[in-house]
Amino acid sequence: MKRINLDTDEVRAFCLLAESGSFRKAAQRLGISGSTLSRQISRIEERTGARLFDRDTRNVALTDQGKMFLRLAERILNTTDSALAEFDTYLNTRRGKLTIAGLPSVTAGLLPPLIAEFMDTHPDVDLQLNDMLSDGVLREVEMGRADIGFTADVVENSDNLSFQRLLSDRFIAVGAPNSFLQEERTYKWEEILSQPMVAMSRETSVRAVIDAACAQNNFLFRPRFEVAHLATAGALVSQGLCITALPSLTLPVLGRSPLIFRPLESPVLLRQIGLVWRSGRTLSPAAQAFLSLVRNRNLKSLIPHSTIENTISSPTSQ
Repeated sequence: MKRINLDTDEVRAFCLLAESGSFRKAAQRLGISGSTLSRQISRIEERTGARLFDRDTRNVALTDQGKMFLRLAERILNTTDSALAEFDTYLNTRRGKLTIAGLPSVTAGLLPPLIAEFMDTHPDVDLQLNDMLSDGVLREVEMGRADIGFTADVVENSDNLSFQRLLSDRFIAVGAPNSFLQEERTYKWEEILSQPMVAMSRETSVRAVIDAACAQNNFLFRPRFEVAHLATAGALVSQGLCITALPSLTLPVLGRSPLIFRPLESPVLLRQIGLVWRSGRTLSPAAQAFLSLVRNRNLKSLIPHSTIENTISSPTSQ
């Protein structure tokens, strides 16, 4: 079967000539000369192997073959225009898909207001949010299953990933109202490590920061409980079985039981929260729009007031 190769400009020229019935009028609308248009129509007829117009010095009329080709040409242009409009919508981030991977503390404590703001301006973007541990975040981004990720600490020694630090997440002590932490003051790490504690599992970024600090300062850390989920840690603490030390972003995940939060020092521990994406890859328009939103916001202002002002600057019971 002979393959017919035509570009959209030629197809559009054919349709305008069929509509106007005049080389002069069609050429004026196209912004070309009549002779140029005549050559375009001749090329179309040559490539299709069919005479599409009967023409003399005054009149231009479609042949039967031309009438059939006109129906097909209009379908081609409609499909092309629709596809280009859809692509324009995608480029302007009115549609598309965005997948974000993040630590549970970040997806619960930082991202919800950002996502709400993004969806207000991009309601037709299909946004998927996956919460997972730090290694999972890096893996999802590196494999291309997530456009961007939110994780802890700097991503080092990787040619595949880029990292941008966003904010420092300070560790604070957490206990039940009548626990060891009931006195309203700043506590030292040596003090709380002498108490029964619940720790996050060793696969978490929270535990990695604490273990590194204890090793550096020769602290003995033997938690009574080790758990994988923040809600479990919150439940154990709320029962008065133990206390814990967690970054401030994790506090919204602990549950609704009454808890008190106290500043920690000697040392002051900070978990660095950052943004990760694949190096050398162009992000989708939706991902670029979300990154712009993140980079232009004061992220600390999005963390609940009670977990920052009341626990670090001037701690109070709650």
